[in-house]
Amino acid sequence: MRKHDAVVVGGNGAVGSLLCQALAHDGYSVLATDVSERTSPSSPEGVEHEVADILNPSARLIQAAADARLVVLAVPEHIALGTDLSLFDRVALVVETLSVKSAFAAAVETSGRVHAVLGINPMFAPALGFDGRPVACVRHRPGVAAEDFVARITAWGGRVVDVDSDMHDRAAAATQALTHASVLAFGSALGSLGLDPSLVDAIAPPPARTSLALLARIAGGEPEVYWDVQAGNPYAHQARMALVEAASRLDAAVGSGTGEEFGALVERAGAAVPDGESYRRLCADLFGIVRDQGPEGNR
Repeated sequence: MRKHDAVVVGGNGAVGSLLCQALAHDGYSVLATDVSERTSPSSPEGVEHEVADILNPSARLIQAAADARLVVLAVPEHIALGTDLSLFDRVALVVETLSVKSAFAAAVETSGRVHAVLGINPMFAPALGFDGRPVACVRHRPGVAAEDFVARITAWGGRVVDVDSDMHDRAAAATQALTHASVLAFGSALGSLGLDPSLVDAIAPPPARTSLALLARIAGGEPEVYWDVQAGNPYAHQARMALVEAASRLDAAVGSGTGEEFGALVERAGAAVPDGESYRRLCADLFGIVRDQGPEGNR
């Protein structure tokens, strides 16, 4: 049986495919496994695809993992947590790509594994590629192989952000769970107002058009992705409750009948922006885009 440098479990998925392509570009021979046949006929040179189940591994998959120097678990959390890490005792590095890190970190602690384990979370849609985009990195088990992979992410163009597993989950709840909840709440509230969507489209100013664009992207994506972020992150509930309470405070500030309380609320909200000037410039750029792409009568 041919030996491979890397085994990517979940190689048919978006993140798995991204990593297969990047590793193959670097000269790795890659075995990409998944529970179903690959639907795309094309595959990067150096990537071999095979149907296999890591929760019920065949002798071939066990041997392939044992022979590899890198195993990537680009799978949902329940599969990663159900994987027997002892299968990879001889592997120099195991990389997981979960959107929630705490539970896997605990599993690594109790596994007895001594070789390097790295958690990464590309904080972008994989189809966009690494170019300048953030990749959160959690060193569950540090080691030379983990550092080499982190350096490889940088070489691919990713912007590495080092965090521990708990801080990753807190930050992901704030930047993903809260953001997605805000956009979905906006869409749900907008739908409840009973307006004709074509009228909303025709009259919407740039802030509303930007929000509609975000809503269209999330609503057009895979619900399972957003479900994992909301249901799997231990801090997501806290983020959603903060959103509910913030909406309530906004309503109370407006209901007070004075501009002072509302102004104080705006000031407190603005304090959450890390670099107001750069984000205001970014907003101006975004508004320019949505103005140019708006309905003809609204340009």
